[in-house]
Amino acid sequence: MSDSRTTSAPVLPRAWPFEEAQKLATHVDARTAKAGADDARPALLETGYGPSGLPHIGTFGEVARTSWVRQAYTALTGRPSRLLAFSDDMDALRKVPDNVPNRDMLEKFIGQPLSRVPDPFGTHESFAAHNNARLCSFLDSFGFDYEFASSTQYYTGGRFDAALKRVLEVHEEVVGVIAPTLGPDRRATYSPVLPLHPRTGEVMQVKMDAVNAQAGTVQWTDPATGEKFETPVTGGHAKMQWKADWAMRWYALGVDYEMSGKDLIDSVRLSGRICRILGGEPPAGLTYELFLDENGQKISKSKGNGLSVEEWLRYAPQESLGQFMFNQPQRAKRLYFDVIPKTADDYLTHVEKAKTLQAADPKGNDLRANPAWFINKGDIANNAGSPVSFGMLLNLASVANAETPEVLWGFIRRYDASVSPETHPMLACLVEHAIAYYADFVRPAKTFRAPSDKERAALVDLADALRGYEGEAADASTLQNLVFEIGKRHEFEPLRSWFGCLYEVLLGQKEGPRFGGFVALYGVRETVALIEAALLREQQG
Repeated sequence: MSDSRTTSAPVLPRAWPFEEAQKLATHVDARTAKAGADDARPALLETGYGPSGLPHIGTFGEVARTSWVRQAYTALTGRPSRLLAFSDDMDALRKVPDNVPNRDMLEKFIGQPLSRVPDPFGTHESFAAHNNARLCSFLDSFGFDYEFASSTQYYTGGRFDAALKRVLEVHEEVVGVIAPTLGPDRRATYSPVLPLHPRTGEVMQVKMDAVNAQAGTVQWTDPATGEKFETPVTGGHAKMQWKADWAMRWYALGVDYEMSGKDLIDSVRLSGRICRILGGEPPAGLTYELFLDENGQKISKSKGNGLSVEEWLRYAPQESLGQFMFNQPQRAKRLYFDVIPKTADDYLTHVEKAKTLQAADPKGNDLRANPAWFINKGDIANNAGSPVSFGMLLNLASVANAETPEVLWGFIRRYDASVSPETHPMLACLVEHAIAYYADFVRPAKTFRAPSDKERAALVDLADALRGYEGEAADASTLQNLVFEIGKRHEFEPLRSWFGCLYEVLLGQKEGPRFGGFVALYGVRETVALIEAALLREQQG
């Protein structure tokens, strides 16, 4: 008798990288089934970088997110994979970025491949080499496992030669995909092929007079001089236009997965059509939303708006940046300095949950759905996390006017003598960052207000109640309950208005920590003095 039972599909962890990993696995299965044993290579995931401007935080985000999909793919299938960070450094310099030196010098190289444009910083052989080095430097600093690839090296080294000849064979079909999306003038002259001028080196966007697929050449006319040229498309003598270039690369390399921003939805669709015309299958991928600056505008590598990786890392640890990138990639997010504290504390919360889950079931779905599992590459150390939140450290720095880490460590050690930079490295990192963030953002924005009569009476009551705990080892929960009781006793409605009073009158800011935890860390006697000083300031004002 046959067994009619069916095996159900495994339940995936509830995290977007696993959803993407499932898409990738399906794509690889289809590719392998079509090609058989001849195409049993590792899954190839790709990220793209345009080195016309300095690497920015969005570039990091794409590599981080793709790495998490790769991590989920490994956990899901156990199969090998590769991540290729591809730099489009043979693209022409179209405009001079706003945030680089020697801009006048760069103006002379408009139209040249970025790998032939001198480095305005004077440190590398070309502008592309400088920006590629910057890209690799910060990817390396985060410990990403990737292979760097240069478009110039792939074109000139012959890696694309066969695919470029294939483009010539289907040249008119490719034109038929792109031409309807162009205006009348561009439509009349469009070709996916951009020959490099044999004399000037300029990337030429010109009409093809003839396409010789058999010879692997294109014929074109220099619009400035009328001189005619026949250029091979192989060996780095030509490159592809943007959408055709993307499709050609997918086809040539067999890319299985590549995510891209919402602004490239149409490009993905058109490049996918071209990839199929060439004979390939476009990769699986995710469309992520864009990052916005403080004014709600899309961040741009050429404008240099938004935050840089270096700026974020001045004010918070790298794990917090990973947390920001992990959160809801298909939702537009404002990327500015004021999101840093909450993001850092979100990460700390996930770490504590992950440590508990890891101890209970190191391979459980709940653990693998936790952002900290991805950010920590699947292994959360016992000393990860912090016993004190970043927000609490900022408030401690605020009331203590702390300018050095030693000031904060004095309060921390009194709160818990077993804590040190050696036993809690994340806390040590957060202390350093809290000093910097306080100095640049909290201190300049501090604005104290006077309490109302009702608030003044409650503050006096709170100070009197706290005096009863001086010299005692009151925990944060006990102190928090005390603060709650006084708020209720003075009939604050809603109760959060009482905590708003504490933050605005005592700390000079709109938001703050759980006040009981703050009192435990800062000290009961010190908090009483803080209240007395606020009330005295109100009398003198």
